[in-house]
Amino acid sequence: MEALSHMAVLLREPWLIALIAAGTCAGIYVGAIPGLSGTMAVSLLVSFTFGWEQHSALAVMVGVYVGSVFGGSRSAILLNIPGAPAAVATALDGYALAKQGRAGEAMGLATSQSVIGTLLGVLALATCAPLVANIARNFHSIDYLMLSLMGLMMVGSLSGRSVRFGLVAGCIGIFLGCVGVDGQTAVKRFTFNIVYLNSGVDYVVAMIGLFGASEALSQITDMKATPVKQKVDKILPSWAESMRYLGLTIKSSIIGVLVGALPGAGGDIAALLSYDQAKRSVRKPSAPFGKGAVEGIIAPESANNAAIGGAFIPMLTLGIPGDAVTAVLISALTIQGLRPGPNLISQTPDLFWLIVASLLVASFFLLVFGLTGIKAFTKIVEVPKGILMPTILILSVIGAYAIRNSVYDILWMFGFGIIGYFLKRFNYPIAPIVLGVILTRLCEENYRRGVMLQGGSVMGMLGSIFTSYISIALFVLLVVLFVTQTESYKHWQAKRRSEDK
Repeated sequence: MEALSHMAVLLREPWLIALIAAGTCAGIYVGAIPGLSGTMAVSLLVSFTFGWEQHSALAVMVGVYVGSVFGGSRSAILLNIPGAPAAVATALDGYALAKQGRAGEAMGLATSQSVIGTLLGVLALATCAPLVANIARNFHSIDYLMLSLMGLMMVGSLSGRSVRFGLVAGCIGIFLGCVGVDGQTAVKRFTFNIVYLNSGVDYVVAMIGLFGASEALSQITDMKATPVKQKVDKILPSWAESMRYLGLTIKSSIIGVLVGALPGAGGDIAALLSYDQAKRSVRKPSAPFGKGAVEGIIAPESANNAAIGGAFIPMLTLGIPGDAVTAVLISALTIQGLRPGPNLISQTPDLFWLIVASLLVASFFLLVFGLTGIKAFTKIVEVPKGILMPTILILSVIGAYAIRNSVYDILWMFGFGIIGYFLKRFNYPIAPIVLGVILTRLCEENYRRGVMLQGGSVMGMLGSIFTSYISIALFVLLVVLFVTQTESYKHWQAKRRSEDK
């Protein structure tokens, strides 16, 4: 009853609902533009809402956060340009559906799954915050290392027909992830005395180039192809379909909550991990993964939005940000005179339940704004290529420049676009490159931290795997994932599926 009383503040202050609606709508469109992330939008709001009342400032920021995570799926489905790294996995099957004339169905599915994922994440935040926070707090460097290694093993799931080609692409991504000044020794690695490279390669720039610019270059070389006429008679999945995929939705949302609660992980890794588990666990997908499987949209979209509730858990209970946006929100709360941490919920329960209520209301507006205008959005795919492709390149340039206001990022974006173009021509997958760039730093930093904690002993670091139940469970899971990547296992799995048919 006390929780309902605190959440009823939205009814007593209806302008907060309007602020959440405005923030969610703005977040969707910000997230749909490559390079303009939710982190950037919330950062700008911190200075803009500096003099606002606490509730109003938090309401609009929560709305922008929820909307921006979902917004990345729009451009991923329509243009094969993920608006945010969390939508990389969505592009694999979403764009394939758009090329089949089913963009409306793909966007409707992404909307419904994002709403469900958000609601499940909020449920976890409201009921299991202390429990999930304790699990996250018990994660050590070796656990993060194994988690990042699991992510690197997703190369097999993102490789399409050839795992060998995926491994080559993944190695390119790992190499690019090593570029820059070493964080511990200050040694310059693969910078070739170019000052700009000291800060490394930004994975968002790589994503925009590999997905956006390369797609535009590929389409320009085939201008004779006519745009695909989109069917928008079916947007939301039927009740029977929703029930059929409910298990996958819940499983992916749980992954999103748990990964989102890990500091530094966030929705990017949650979406990729959920896509990987869907590809491994779904025995009879609606279509081959990467060729328009609806399961390839359900898993990442429910996971990346569920990670929102997960990211709030360590922020509100431990004062540790779950991702970049919650790190910005911590600074916003500090500016407002609050200190996120163990005492926040007990001392200011009204603030905690306001955030929960704002997330619930934002999920409602996510459904409204997500479904509104789908027919208009699908027309983007039907625009003549002579107009659409230059527009994509312009958006790619704007997105790359907006990240760090650097002209060098534009050059890198075009460089990645050319690399992606040739990789596509020779049937190499490009998603493993982005995966490698994202996970290399996380893997390297936690490996070194783990070794340092064991007095510089690599064997001591490996031995620490067997000192906690979490580490043992992750190690077992890592071994299982490794085994499932072997050719013998894949051959057995293919034989089993053929027998089922």
